[in-house]
Parts: sequence; C-alpha cells; structure tokens
Amino acid sequence: MTPGARIAAAISLLDRIASGDPAERALTNWARANRYAGSKDRAAIRDHVFDALRCRGSFAALGGGEQGRALMLGMMRAQEIDPDTLFTGEGYAPTPLSASERAAYEASAPEGVAELDWPAWLRPILQADLGDDYLVISQAMRARAPVFLRVNLARGTRAQAQTALANEGIIAQPHALAETALEVTQGARLVQRSQAYLTGLVELQDASSQAASALLPLAPGARVLDYCAGGGGKALAMAAACPQAQIFAHDADADRMRDLHARAKRAGARITQRPPGDPGEGYDLVLVDAPCSGSGTWRRTPEAKWRLDSARLSELCALQAKILIESSTLVAQGGALAYMTCSLLRTENEDQLNKMSDQGWTAEIASRFSPRSDGDGFFAAVMRRSR
Repeated sequence: MTPGARIAAAISLLDRIASGDPAERALTNWARANRYAGSKDRAAIRDHVFDALRCRGSFAALGGGEQGRALMLGMMRAQEIDPDTLFTGEGYAPTPLSASERAAYEASAPEGVAELDWPAWLRPILQADLGDDYLVISQAMRARAPVFLRVNLARGTRAQAQTALANEGIIAQPHALAETALEVTQGARLVQRSQAYLTGLVELQDASSQAASALLPLAPGARVLDYCAGGGGKALAMAAACPQAQIFAHDADADRMRDLHARAKRAGARITQRPPGDPGEGYDLVLVDAPCSGSGTWRRTPEAKWRLDSARLSELCALQAKILIESSTLVAQGGALAYMTCSLLRTENEDQLNKMSDQGWTAEIASRFSPRSDGDGFFAAVMRRSR
C-alpha cells in the first residue's frame, strides 16, 4: 500500500469508529476484508487511527472537523506534512483538498491544543485534580505509550531478560519506576512471539502498575486475594514477588479470568481461582484493582475517553465504593486492604479512601504515579482497620 492509501484506510476506519464501532473490532474487520494489506501496512494504519483518537480534539481543530478526513488532515498539520503529497487522488489515495479544507489547513492554529484532547466536560476536573501538572500531563497523554515488560524474577534476572530479548531482536532497557520493569525501545511487535515471553520470563505490564504492586505488603505464607482479578496481571505480579504466599484470584465475571490458568502456568506461578460470588474470607491482604474510568491509560485506549461521560463516572464511583465495602469484610484481623485504579481523578482515588476512613480504615500508604514518569497514570493505597 502507498502512504496515501494507508491514509485513506485510516479515514474510513475513523468514520466507522465515530459511528459506534469499537476501534479494535473495526481494525480487525478491516484487516480480514483487505488481506492484501501486509503487516507493515496494518501497523501503519493502526498507528494513524490511534494517533487520531488520542488527539481527536486538537486534530479536529487543526483539520476543520471531526470526520476521518479532517482528522487525518489535522494530523498532517500537527506533524508538518504537506497534505498535497498524500491527498492526491491517485490510486487509492484520498482525493485532493477542497477549497474549504485548504482554508482550514492554512488557518491560524488555535492555542492550547493539548487541552483539546480531553473531553470538554472533564477539563476543569482534571485541572483541579492535577494542579501544576495539568498541562504537562495533558501533553504527555497525547503521545503513544511506551511498551513495558515485567521481568518474572522467578524465571531470571532483569539483565538475563534483556539478553534473551536482544537475542530475538528486541531491545529493552531498565526503567527506574520498578526493579522488574523493562522499557522496550525496539522490536515491540516481536514481544509476544519471543521465547522470553512464551516461557514466562517476561510479561507485558505497565511500569506504574509494577511500581504500585511493589507497595503491597506480601509475606511468605500470607493468604492474598486479588478480588477484581480480571486477566490476573496483579495476581501474577504478586506470585512472582512472593512465591511463598498463597495467591487467590476472584472476579465477578469468570470469563475475564479465562486466560489466567495458561498465564500462570507459563510464569510458573501458583494461583487458585475462586468462583464469582465466592471469594472466600480471612485474607491477610485483599487487593481491589477496581473498575474505573481508565483515564491514566487513555494513551493506550484513547477511544474510551471520548465515550466516558459524567453519568458513567458517577456509576463507576458508586461501584468502587460498593466493592471496597464488600471486600473489606474479607480481610482477617490485622490484615490489609489495598486499593488501586488506573485513574487520574481524585473522585476515584483519594475520595474513595476518605469514604473508607468513615468505615474505620486508615491509609498507611497512598501513592500516585504520573504519566510524567513515562508509565500510566495510576493510584495505589494500602489501608488497615483503625477501629
């Protein structure tokens, strides 16, 4: 495919996503219907689509609209690419610019474009919650997220993992956020086919998530429950950090844990799955990695930020409070309740701790991890009963 044809494909996909089709499904269906497109074509088109979703507000302002064609025009303007080299109408390339499109492209650029890439209703909330970091984080969230790996120390050291990856064309470097974290700087698309991954030496996990997991009070013999386990990333991290602990995983939807058994086997981890609605009790540590807005991960899932609204955020906050109350009853005397979100919002983080304070719980650790450190936005707290 020519560069222009890739732009045309991205335009059609963005219009499909705007009509309600989830991005991943739209990309998968497009690839199945256009099997002539090679892996490099698919990767380039995917990058165009996700760049436009991350920067939809600013690209729309720069390109004169929110349709796929305008977003691609805005992307070219942001990247200082001459649109006449791609909007040629030749072959499968988009047709040349109209007079109105050229006027939009040549108009004065708006100020503060980074802020435009947050939903308008959320901007004042984020500005209040992030304070002096608001503009820096706004800019950081417009870029593609780094690819991080967690080294499974039960399988090898970080240096050994680097060497194993390098032997397969994957270059990774240690990251300061966590002693298990590697940032992939070259060959990211090879990771899931690599022997280092397939043999459980490394797992895909964001560096902030790894740093948050390192705060958990794990001890040999402790009974530990990952209450909202999902795919089991935190359960696997805890099992690797303390193999002598007894790790249990539970989720309200068992299907979310369908890959956990295979992942645990690959990692050499022992994790006992509990059925939905039967999490057990008397745990030394209960971790609640709560359903949330995901605002700290919107570089990876950018369409989610445009679909969140205030009503859904309120629903999520109510669900988080409910889950915290439920899970707190599963903690043994003297045990700890940990709470995590991948959210930047105070209402999902500190405000939930304040609600638990009213229930007799005191936070002994509460940490925010910022995209300024390259990882996702993340929040982690460890609480114990104060009465």
